[in-house]
Amino acid sequence: MTQASERAQAALDSGRQQDAVAIAQDAAAGGDGECLAMLARWRLIGSPLPRDLPEARRLLRAATVAGSQDAALMEAALTANGTGAPQDWSGAMTILREAAEHHGGAAADDLALLSRMDIDAEGYPVSLPEPERLGSGYQVRRWRQFLTPEECAHLAMSVRDLLAPSIVADPRTGRAIPHPIRTSSAAVVGPTRETLPLQALMRRLAAATGTRVEQGEPLNVLHYAPGQEYREHMDTLPHVSNQRTVTALIYLNTGYLGGETRFPQQNLSVAGGGGDMAAFDNTLPDGSPDPRSRHAGAPVRQGAKWAATRWIRAQPFDVWNPA
Repeated sequence: MTQASERAQAALDSGRQQDAVAIAQDAAAGGDGECLAMLARWRLIGSPLPRDLPEARRLLRAATVAGSQDAALMEAALTANGTGAPQDWSGAMTILREAAEHHGGAAADDLALLSRMDIDAEGYPVSLPEPERLGSGYQVRRWRQFLTPEECAHLAMSVRDLLAPSIVADPRTGRAIPHPIRTSSAAVVGPTRETLPLQALMRRLAAATGTRVEQGEPLNVLHYAPGQEYREHMDTLPHVSNQRTVTALIYLNTGYLGGETRFPQQNLSVAGGGGDMAAFDNTLPDGSPDPRSRHAGAPVRQGAKWAATRWIRAQPFDVWNPA
């Protein structure tokens, strides 16, 4: 951080929001890349400045030009996923290449990983493996080795610093309480953390499930220690007009016992090795919840299980305005 960005952050941490904004804006006007990036983040978050996605993009562009590597990576992510402007994979790749040339590091690593993916000019897969179809009547599809070990590691590590015990808001008090049915640790891959390799994986997932990438909620990364589980539940939501129609579950590692995905009403148990993906429908043709989709993640008996879940809605899902 620069001296100005440190002062702005200290002011914000002490509750002096107006001072923080003034410090950051003054330094940004002088070309301080870290303060430009800070203002961009505030415009994305909506605090201490009002949310303004196009303005956030403008600030990130200026921060990238000023030499901020973090801003360049964030700008590439938002350019590809269409935050504040239409999706532009080609433009995002240009930003990433320039960041890799100037900074190396994470940008170079992301570029190298993308070079090993068989993708087209828009980040979509050139070809896909055929899925297995498990169960009769109600089916679960499973793709073996849908991700490479390197891709699995990239996904798991993308939010390792954010992993925390799963919580939910108490409907009576509004306070955060331990999740009543999911005892794992979890983290959400928000749009600013959607590296281009992750976005290529989400495009692959969309192509495999016959959906559009815009329909997906942010990826959830889950870590299960021995004894942790996801008790029986359904993924559909009450009182929503844009329902979760498909669940995709990616198994990120091997070397653990237990942790299989069970569908009690179907007498079906699905296990996955590292890189495998399973997908199943949550709704009936009329859009109502399908009771056959009720499932559970069995307790892990030994080792640690890493997985990622993507819930896919019936229509495009706006992560910035999820209501």
